[in-house]
Amino acid sequence: MKKAIVIIALVMQIIGINMSNAQSVQKEQMKNPFTLVYEGAITENIKGQVNIHPVSYKIKDISIVANVYTPANFDPSKKYATLVVAHPNGGVKEQVAGLYAQRLAEQGYITITADAAYQGGSGGTPRNVDKPANRIEDIHAMADFISQYQGVDTSKLGLLGICGGGGYALTAAQSDKRFKAIATVSMFNSGIVRRNGFMNSQVATIQDRLRQASDARALEAAGKEIRYTANVVITDEMADKMPFDLYREGHYYYNRTHAHPNSTFKYTMSSLMDLMTFDASNNMDLINQPLLMIAGSKADSFYMTEDAFNKATNAKNKELFKINGATHIQTYWKPEYVSQAVDKLQHFYQINL
Repeated sequence: MKKAIVIIALVMQIIGINMSNAQSVQKEQMKNPFTLVYEGAITENIKGQVNIHPVSYKIKDISIVANVYTPANFDPSKKYATLVVAHPNGGVKEQVAGLYAQRLAEQGYITITADAAYQGGSGGTPRNVDKPANRIEDIHAMADFISQYQGVDTSKLGLLGICGGGGYALTAAQSDKRFKAIATVSMFNSGIVRRNGFMNSQVATIQDRLRQASDARALEAAGKEIRYTANVVITDEMADKMPFDLYREGHYYYNRTHAHPNSTFKYTMSSLMDLMTFDASNNMDLINQPLLMIAGSKADSFYMTEDAFNKATNAKNKELFKINGATHIQTYWKPEYVSQAVDKLQHFYQINL
């Protein structure tokens, strides 16, 4: 009994240390004037260098906040190839989407990344609605806005989606032919996972979860409580016991090393009614643009990239590029893996835009 108490005390001490370290890291990161939390983030706009421009616009009556990155020595009288960057599920523009947007701006592109409607710093209520139709419209709307931005060459507009943003980017590109080249990094098929569970781990509970989602919508319609799913505080100890690298490493990325106050895993339970009938790999034959899909060779989410890639039968010059040794989350931040992805993206867009 005494030994057990000592072990519990040690575990609590470790968790306390981790939480303290996480808070310290987040506090240091949030000193960034643009609240960017990735390594090497812009801290000030300097003439002649890559600059960041916070902007806002509306999707119907919902205010959207976005960051536009302009390349070094940007001249608005000239025309630049431009990239729209869609963020992961639960993520915000200040995390991995911002990192890739900045790195690609360093390669000479104008880039834009926005917080999804109902999420992050953007407007919309109830908060954290996560419906595929909204996320797809977010991508169309980013294209609408950036197409009017000074210096943008609308004939050279590309699209990059990361994680869940990758799945939505594939769907958006099927109909939106303004996008001349499509790429994904660590694509995540949100609908398939919300329906079947990661690696088909929740197939047995599909009908139960649909009933819960339906009940949640009924409560919303009656003006009662808003129910949320994935609304649990995860400790490091709990994360360490998770069977999948994606969720285990995702906890540390989103809650510890790259935490941002606008980022959250939770979403309205009623969103499952839409998510569970969505499949990002449907109608992939409608993509006739050049397609590049990037994933880590050790990513346990790779099966989603492979499935969508194989179904893109009409894509031009399509390529599946594996980053050797990388897991899903490591493509978000690990310098050597990010550099490989950016180099590949730069080459792809240079050829196809």
